[in-house]
Amino acid sequence: MAVTAPAVARLALAAEPPAWAAAGFRVEGGSVTVGGVVLGLRGADAGRGIVDCALRGVGERPALDGLPLSAALDGQPVQPATPHPNGVRAIDHLVAFTPDLDRTVAAARALGLDLRRIRDEPAPAGSPRQAFFRLGELMLEVAQAPHGSPLAPDSPARFYGLAFVADDLDATAHAPGLVGAPRDAVQPGRRIATYRRGAALGLPVALMTPRS
Repeated sequence: MAVTAPAVARLALAAEPPAWAAAGFRVEGGSVTVGGVVLGLRGADAGRGIVDCALRGVGERPALDGLPLSAALDGQPVQPATPHPNGVRAIDHLVAFTPDLDRTVAAARALGLDLRRIRDEPAPAGSPRQAFFRLGELMLEVAQAPHGSPLAPDSPARFYGLAFVADDLDATAHAPGLVGAPRDAVQPGRRIATYRRGAALGLPVALMTPRS
């Protein structure tokens, strides 16, 4: 029997469909499909940020250091969606924070996630260390919470935000008027821009140029 590596099938967001439509995403039936991942927009009253991450290739009750996970039991991946009006065509990575990176990395490896590397360098947001896992068509970045974070040392990990790939970052950043100016990303040769708070997408959302 073939072994399926863990991969993200669906994300449930505490976000309003009209806000995502205004930001240039194609919303159909309260959902946005990016690449082969379905983003369910459950409304602002559903909680905060990412309220569920459904994975393929895991057991029926996946656990990863307190992150809200579930098992996607529907089998086959969805057909990859075409690019959105804002140029977004894929999810680049999903971001989570943890007060204890070693603890969260151990939990992720126990779940079967593919650890690609650990970066022992400060990130622009202040995280001193980050771990990167492959989850199907996207990466999961787990960042050590920066000094002074409100996360207590024994707090569980928590999801933070999403970064998408946009074919023409400059056009996307200027068209809707909801995206900040592009700047150099941490990854060499790439650029990044973020949706402003006024976009009301329910969580921090970034746009990046494609990987070379």
